[in-house]
Amino acid sequence: MDFSVSDETLTLYKLMVLYMLDRVSFPLTQSQISEFILGQGYTNYMVLRQVIGELTDTGLIAADTVLNRTRLTITKEGRSSLGFFENRISSEIKEEILSYFKAHSLELRNEVSVVSNYYKTVNGDYEAILSAKDRDSSLIELKLTVPTREIAASVCEHWQKKNQEVYQVITRMLF
Repeated sequence: MDFSVSDETLTLYKLMVLYMLDRVSFPLTQSQISEFILGQGYTNYMVLRQVIGELTDTGLIAADTVLNRTRLTITKEGRSSLGFFENRISSEIKEEILSYFKAHSLELRNEVSVVSNYYKTVNGDYEAILSAKDRDSSLIELKLTVPTREIAASVCEHWQKKNQEVYQVITRMLF
């Protein structure tokens, strides 16, 4: 299977990723960007991985990976490059991106605003670190020490699904 595309097409895909990251006030995951670009049929997964890799390697986007989720943000250099070349993205593509964000903004924000991770402590236990944010404000941060890696992973997985319920219970009890 041939995955080659022209340099001009690769540049367009890079600009689309930069445009997407520039239009939100929070990081997007690699899978969120993939969902839009692949869902619209612009390219295939291998080419998109190449695009994101090149953007990261050149410092136009920054990548942060936590528990198999890579969160991407546009850098100052990326924003500057987008400013020079944004006119290469058609108004139709820009409108598709903005419409996608409008239709999915809450779920996109929730997916990257809820973060969990765990690590092994010096005494052999595991610590699960859980947080939820709204824009740049931290709503809640929790640290739980548990005896096994499996429990820590389970706590992190459940936090992704039940963070709002946990937050409501805690605030109800404390307020």
